[in-house]
Amino acid sequence: MRNVLIKRQRVIQKIRRFFEQQAVLEVQTPTLLNTPTSDVYIDSISLNINANIGMQSTQYLHTSPELEMKKLLVQGSGDIYQICQVFRDNEYGECNSNEFTLLEYYRLGFDVHQLMADMVNLLQILGIQDKVYQLSYAQVFSQYADIDILNTDFASLKVIALKLGLSTDFAWIEELQMLLFVHLIEPKLKNLPLCFIYDYPRSQSALAKTEHQVAHRFELYLNGIEVANGYDELQTKGEYQQVFMREIAKRKQLGKPILQIDTLFLSKFNKPLPQCAGVAIGVDRLLAQIS
Repeated sequence: MRNVLIKRQRVIQKIRRFFEQQAVLEVQTPTLLNTPTSDVYIDSISLNINANIGMQSTQYLHTSPELEMKKLLVQGSGDIYQICQVFRDNEYGECNSNEFTLLEYYRLGFDVHQLMADMVNLLQILGIQDKVYQLSYAQVFSQYADIDILNTDFASLKVIALKLGLSTDFAWIEELQMLLFVHLIEPKLKNLPLCFIYDYPRSQSALAKTEHQVAHRFELYLNGIEVANGYDELQTKGEYQQVFMREIAKRKQLGKPILQIDTLFLSKFNKPLPQCAGVAIGVDRLLAQIS
């Protein structure tokens, strides 16, 4: 156990030293929030607080420091990073947990390709020296599954899934795209120890900028395990508001709790977010890949 703790400490020290050398500021944002996440596929853990002092209210443990960090970015923080515990409901599995450690950081003026290169530098400092593969989402589907994923419609993907014996009971195309990725692509990524998948379909944009058919986002896989998720970040209040409304509508369709838009977050946007790229890295998954 002591060796495990020492390894974790040394990795965290190296991460902090990496950012210090680049003048990226470490920040700490609130863990307890007034508004839960609106993400369709992530659920917040709620808490009732202050009941015994007559001021009962419902608060939510953050699922990510993303929005709180963006409040700092829009107010002029410059490049920032944070290492913190995050909490998610309805998470269980070999690689999933209700509580885990996240490293999240933002670089001003970067696009996703510059951020991927920056991450490679960080990984090398942490001792991960494998050959770097960078493949587009369309490229891996073409190469490993012979599917033109960006130009195959929902009905056609259902036919493919049925032939593979997979479920087709989904409301939106992105759910089926993700299922096919897990079954057809992820097993092949074990042969590419350090692999970035970029330019996801527009339907999977989340809070990333989009262009034509693709969203400017990426995921990092180490030995076939997803470790990080990065975006070329949306910049304007209107863009975030549209995403939040779309996500809330989808949650309603799935029968999930209906949420209010995070108006406090939107109120900070009296000017656009600076051009930046950001990434969330699962520290526990990362540690498992470091010898």
